[in-house]
Formats: sequence, structure tokens, C-alpha cells
Amino acid sequence: MVAADVRADSETPAGVAVRTYQVRTYGCQMNVHDSERLSGLLEAAGYARAADGQDADIVVFNTCAVRENADNKLYGNLSHLAPRKAGDPNMQIAVGGCLAQKDRDTVLTKAPWVDVVFGTHNIGSLPVLLERARHQRVAQVEIAEALQEFPSALPAARESAYAAWVSISVGCNNTCTFCIVPALRGKEVDRRPGDILAEVTTLVDQGVLEVTLLGQNVNAYGVSFADPDVPRNRGAFAELLRACGGIAGLERVRFTSPHPAEFTDDVIEAMAATPNVCPTLHMPLQSGSDRILKAMRRSYRAEKFLGIIDRVRAAIPHAAITTDIIVGFPGETEEDFQATLDVVARARFASAFTFQYSKRPGTPAAELADQLPKEVVGERYQRLIALQEQISWDENKAQVGREVELLVAAGEGRKDAATARLSGRARDGRLVHFDAGGADIRPGDIVTTTVTRAAPHFLVADGPVRTHRRTRAGDAHAAGRRPVTGVGLGMPGIGAPPATATTDCSTSGCAL
Repeated sequence: MVAADVRADSETPAGVAVRTYQVRTYGCQMNVHDSERLSGLLEAAGYARAADGQDADIVVFNTCAVRENADNKLYGNLSHLAPRKAGDPNMQIAVGGCLAQKDRDTVLTKAPWVDVVFGTHNIGSLPVLLERARHQRVAQVEIAEALQEFPSALPAARESAYAAWVSISVGCNNTCTFCIVPALRGKEVDRRPGDILAEVTTLVDQGVLEVTLLGQNVNAYGVSFADPDVPRNRGAFAELLRACGGIAGLERVRFTSPHPAEFTDDVIEAMAATPNVCPTLHMPLQSGSDRILKAMRRSYRAEKFLGIIDRVRAAIPHAAITTDIIVGFPGETEEDFQATLDVVARARFASAFTFQYSKRPGTPAAELADQLPKEVVGERYQRLIALQEQISWDENKAQVGREVELLVAAGEGRKDAATARLSGRARDGRLVHFDAGGADIRPGDIVTTTVTRAAPHFLVADGPVRTHRRTRAGDAHAAGRRPVTGVGLGMPGIGAPPATATTDCSTSGCAL
């Protein structure tokens, strides 16, 4: 069951002192979607989102633990808030997510002014923990060891009126030696297909045009359904993609991330045969060296990876394929690194998320010998960047002259005084900055235009817009409405009493 509501950002009862919140997010798409749930929970409990640029009564950090700089960034930001917290004891700070799950009591040791620490498995506890900390004036720490309820049952205040994340699973059953995620998010648990499709339909009913199906390993979907009475189904992900194709009004479907070891041809066939599944694929490589892939416990090899890429391009010729690559894994030799460069050159990725290996305590790779000097890793990283930048630019140049359909986006703009460009995403995921020609085009609308110029990370379309379709998503964005999904938990309102009457503060001198 999925309950829905649509709220404007400014909806607060007149004359009522409402405590405000801000959620700061680090990390992957999973964390971004979790932050939407945190926002939904807080709004359901009576809090209001703080206006941009204003201090919030409650600041929530939704953290990542994949890379070392995430730790440093969190504790640096907590330090910046310490003076404000000292001057306003009613302000509250909460830390959740993967780093909170990993560090637990360490958070309070390093930042004793934090009020609440909660883990990846119990984000639904945040409003109660905040209220308890406020009344008892004692920090609250709650770290559940296992999933308590599927997160999609929680209220979610969506960030976008036109595009939405939809979780199909949580957790991961892989044992990659560099990755701490399975230890923090647990074993894979999949949602029932009917629940996923109901959520997608609810979003589309509110005007959403694009959904991205989320999972740590989406093509393992069907391994472990949340409902034990639903049997394992290895073809479940391909079936889910085809089912999304039958939802009227759903114009774009994306997914992330698959795993090369389990990526099967039925998924490729479903992608090619389902019109609203976008011609794009994010396929993490990590390394092009078979020796390093084995040390990473990535159960595929370079030729298998390249075979998948070839089959996808045979079925979907204009597919834009992106990837993740780690440079400097322990023991990586120059020969190993050259193998990665060779695969990158053959695969011709549209773009790549590239990372210098980061040693994470608690992972098997952290205990491996032959940890590489930072200067060696940095030099290799720059060579990889140079190669991929050139490939991305070459691949983007091939788009010049092509007509593209864009879902106009907010927050990705490249405006200037001369062109007043807007931005949008093509169906293959490429970012396009286009000349709106003075037309009233809103985020969430659909336009078609022609690419006139290319850069490594974006395209430019400075010709006239060929078509412009106004959409319900554009209407919602213009009105400041955000889709809300999730089942209400029946929680008491926290932070703001219900409004019983409208008070004229000009005569009564309300203290807000």
C-alpha cells in the first residue's frame, strides 16, 4: 500500500512557531533517497524545511562511509556548528547514515554536542529520537543491527517534481574487498514487485515523468524478497523493467547499479524492447586487470565485461555507457593499471566516475600488503582522467547535429547573460545546455533541440528549440509542489502543535 500527498514547500500554518530542519547529504544515490525519507519523516512530524540560506533548528547529516574524505568532511562540518549549538541549546544536530552505523559511539566522542546518532537500518526512529533528546537533554544513540522495516514504507518528501528514486532492494550479498557497504547496510532484501509498481504509479499520478530504480546490485533483484512467501526469481529484474513499460504516463526509466557478474541477456532484451527504458547503462568496471579483479573479489574478468558492453551496443546502438573505476588498489602494478587503460580505450565509456583507492578500516583490502604510495596512485589517476576525458569529448562530438529530447532540469544550469541557457537531460543521460530562446520553459517540461557543440562533460544546443511540451511536472515545479510517498506511521506531531486558529501577529506580537 502506498499513500500519497503533494505539499508545497511553503505550507505552514499562519501564526504557528514551526521548528525548521535541514538535511545535508553525502554519498551515493541511496543516501540521496534516504534523505528524502528523512525529510518526509520530519515533515510528517510537524517540522518545516528551512528556507535556503537560513539557519535551521535541526540539522541532520546523512553520511557516507565509502571514502576517507567523507569522515573528514563530516567532522569538519560538525565543528563549524559547535559555536552555534553552544549559543542556542534548543538547536539540535543529528548524524545518521553509513558513517553513523560504522562509528557509533565515536561520533559523540569526537563531537559531544551532537544530539542524535542513528543508523542505516532505523532512519524511521529520527523524529522520536529528536524529541527524546530535546526533553531529556541527553544525546540519543540508536543503531539497529538489521533492517527493521523496508525504508520505502516511510514517508518521503521528494526533491524533484519530475524525477524520482524508487528503491527495489536494500543491502548487498557481494563481498568486494574494498567495499564496506554490505557491513553497514546488511544482506540484500528485495521489495515485492507489486509494491514497487504501486509506488511508481503513485509518483506518475503526481506528475513524475522519470524514475530511477535503485539497488546496490539491481540485477540480483529477485534473490531475497521481503515477503518470504514470494519465491526466488532470477528473471525478476527484466520482468520489472517490462512492467514499468506498461505504466501510462511514465516516460523514462533508469536503473543503478548492476553488477557485471550477474548481468544477463534477458535484461538487455528488456531494455531494448521497452520504449520508456532509457538507452543508458551504468556498469561498474573497477579495474581492467583480471589479477586485481580477483583480489577485489569481483567475480568477472575483463573480457566478460567487454562482452556485456558489446551485446548492449548491438541491441541498443546509441546507448551511453558509464562506469566506476578505482585506481591504486593494493598491489596494483603498472601492468595492472595499463590493463585498466586498455579496457577503457576499448569500452569507450561516455563518462566514468574515477576514484583513488581509499583504505577503509573494516574491509579486507585495508589489511592487504602493498598499499601503494599516494604519489603513485595520484599519477596514475591523472593518466586515467586524461584518457577518459578525451574519450568523453570524442563521444560527445559524435552527438553534434543530433536531435535530442530533453527533460528540463533544475539545478544543473549553465546560464549566462548572453544566452540565458537552460539545461536538461537527454534520454541517454547526457547533460545538454540549450538556448531557450526566451520561451517560458520550466524544469519538468520536455523540449527537443539539436546539439551544436560538445565538451567532455556536457553538450550545447544553441539553435532554436524545435518543440516544447508543457507537463504536469512542470506545473508542479512552478508551484513549488513536491510529490510525497510512503505510508503514514501514525506518529504524533513533534515540534509544532496543530493550528486551531489564525492569529494576527501584527496586533498580538507573536514570538516566532
